[in-house]
Amino acid sequence: MTLAEPVRMYLEYHIDMTRRLWESIQHLSEEQFVAEIPYSHGSVRDQMVHLATIDARWLRGLQGQPGARQLTFDPANYPTRQAARALWETVAQEELVYVASLDDEDMQQVLQGMGGPAWQILLHIANHGTDHRAQALQSLHDFGAPTFDQDFILYLWRR
Repeated sequence: MTLAEPVRMYLEYHIDMTRRLWESIQHLSEEQFVAEIPYSHGSVRDQMVHLATIDARWLRGLQGQPGARQLTFDPANYPTRQAARALWETVAQEELVYVASLDDEDMQQVLQGMGGPAWQILLHIANHGTDHRAQALQSLHDFGAPTFDQDFILYLWRR
């Protein structure tokens, strides 16, 4: 197995688990989706827009795009579950296309301002997503929406 394969798999896990989270989010009312939560980034909507923002920032940095660190999606511009999910899906598709294009040499490349090789950044993106999915899952539980285990090994066993 090459380096690119497990890194690609872990990013695919991140996207698959976040899609499962979106399925659970559909059980919320629009009011619950934007209800202020006094932890981390606030509402479920704000958590999900934050997740899209950070994924997009790192991705654009890996692609060498100028201004990547300043990229911010304002949650107010995504007032509904549908709008916020469309944003997230766009970023997820960009990530999948990007990671599919990488080989082992690309994974080792350190781009200016990234602080480490591409494989480390991609693993960070997935790990950051796990943190925010866990926060959102707690909120979903509190609202009475269905939740799920997001263990990586369970993902692998289901594949």
